[in-house]
Amino acid sequence: MIRDYQLHRTKMTRKSNLLLIVFLLYLLGFSVGSKENQISNLNKLIKSRRSGNPPHAETWTKQEVSNLSPVYAVPQEGSMEADRIDKLPGQPEADFEHYAGYVTVDSEAGRALFYYFAESPQNSSTKPLVLWLNGGPGCSSFGYGAMEELGPFRVNSDGKTLYRNDYAWNNVANVIFLESPAGVGFSYSNRSSDYTTGDKRTAKDSYTFLINWLNRFPQYKSRDFFITGESYAGHYVPQLASLILSENEKTNKMIINLKGIAIGNAWIDDSTSYEGMYDYYWTHALNSDETHVGINKYCDYTSGNFSDTCEEYQSQGDNELGGIYINNIYAPLCDVSAEKPGSPGSVKDFDPCSDDYVSTYLNRPEVQESLHARNTSWAHCGGIGWTDSPTTTLPTINQLVADGIIVWIYSGDIDGNVPVTSSRYSVKKLKLPVEVDWRPWYYNKEVGGYVVGYRGSMVLTTIRGAGHTVPSYQPQRALVMISSFLQGVLPPSSTE
Repeated sequence: MIRDYQLHRTKMTRKSNLLLIVFLLYLLGFSVGSKENQISNLNKLIKSRRSGNPPHAETWTKQEVSNLSPVYAVPQEGSMEADRIDKLPGQPEADFEHYAGYVTVDSEAGRALFYYFAESPQNSSTKPLVLWLNGGPGCSSFGYGAMEELGPFRVNSDGKTLYRNDYAWNNVANVIFLESPAGVGFSYSNRSSDYTTGDKRTAKDSYTFLINWLNRFPQYKSRDFFITGESYAGHYVPQLASLILSENEKTNKMIINLKGIAIGNAWIDDSTSYEGMYDYYWTHALNSDETHVGINKYCDYTSGNFSDTCEEYQSQGDNELGGIYINNIYAPLCDVSAEKPGSPGSVKDFDPCSDDYVSTYLNRPEVQESLHARNTSWAHCGGIGWTDSPTTTLPTINQLVADGIIVWIYSGDIDGNVPVTSSRYSVKKLKLPVEVDWRPWYYNKEVGGYVVGYRGSMVLTTIRGAGHTVPSYQPQRALVMISSFLQGVLPPSSTE
């Protein structure tokens, strides 16, 4: 998600006998922000795991989840009004209330998480509450999720003004965007060691945030609650959901009315994600027949053992991709030299240079002041060190299904980073019986995607023509999809 670059992959030395997937990003004129992004952060994590170094952890047990109890909660009276945003610089008129600020999750460390909250324009008192989490690990839910995907505003090419997203998810819910963990976006800690973290602390801090946030906004305490996210949020979302269910069982604890989770292009299982990725390359004419045959012959995804020959074929497949944007294999690259008007942008035509506009906007002092954020250098992703990360979250997801939680895995079908084949292979490993056969769903008299329903309110659905960040590329179809999820129904089966 950054300026013009060429994406290539490389492999580890044969001596390591382990898979390494790294995207080499060539930055042309990159200005504000970090070189880290959702692609590079995920692959750095996988590189470390495949080399036998941390982060690696076994799938969480119920006992481990139970031991993640939060330790910090304080009264929040008056904080809601203090967080109210009058008007963001360059913002068009808005018919909803929005808020931003910090919630302290560890007073001793001075660790605080930044959030942005957009209420629904109509009937906000009856709409559900949704939490959005971007992946990485270590990337901003505000910069990506709110400002480039599903939030109420997007940034014009002048980096100074905003325009409305008519298909924002706060049309159907009240939406919180949380920058997590500390070190991401505006979130921070006064203890530098906190910038080395992992799945467990991220889940614990997110839960602690929710408890304090609900005390700050008590009118939402009993509201139906859903967790959504994308990419490495395939870890964040089910882990947080599992922790909430565990804490709900304890006496003298606030009950969070968790109903469901939805994860887009989700990295939830290492082996199926890799297998699905290389299969996607071949089926979308990104790899040669010879490479595809070699990968299938020499790579054992079941055992996770990769021979030197397997690595050679995978490296060959990575190099065959050429200079494309892997998050959307058909998208143009950002051309910084192209002359563009300062405004207005179009939510129906995603600008590949949006990262630059958002970085420029969020680093303006007057914008940070209006958001009640610290005066700091904001970046899409932080250089977070990661200490624990299981190779799969499928057992956690299976337990959520068993506990009656609605689980949707949705996938933009032109993403090559965590492609739809990876999602299909991962869901297949859950071994859940199909209750609603694969079928198309419709929006505006066209196929919006495809859906299949499994026993226990488990759903896999695609969004046709969408990349890794689904609402960026198909905002209308994404809104239909998430509306169906919140209503507990499958997307429309006809053009009516």
